[in-house]
Amino acid sequence: MARSQLRANRKASGGKYKNTNSKKKTELARNPTMTRLSEKQKIKTMRVLGGNNKNLILSGNQINVANKKGEIKKTVITNVVENEANPHMVRRNILTKGAIVETSLGKAKITSRPGQQASLSGTLVE
Repeated sequence: MARSQLRANRKASGGKYKNTNSKKKTELARNPTMTRLSEKQKIKTMRVLGGNNKNLILSGNQINVANKKGEIKKTVITNVVENEANPHMVRRNILTKGAIVETSLGKAKITSRPGQQASLSGTLVE
């Protein structure tokens, strides 16, 4: 079954919306990227609305980490420690926005969206 980004069929009060238009191809949603932690970096380029390109990270292990002073260093991710979005993603080593990862500089929280951007970035967590 296709994934959709349509409005819900019911209102907050429980009443139903009446359909005023049919389904459109532009309202289809993609499956999640599920960026994995691995040695080899894989990037997929995808055409999106307006003829623009979006770079999806399928796998990788490097992250740009900013400290409290604003200095940015590129480091290697060793392990995924915590993920508030889904705890099962920790044991599968899936990188998402908000996931806490172990780096050589210490623990860092991912602030970029791996399924939407070409590089990972994050900030140090104490």
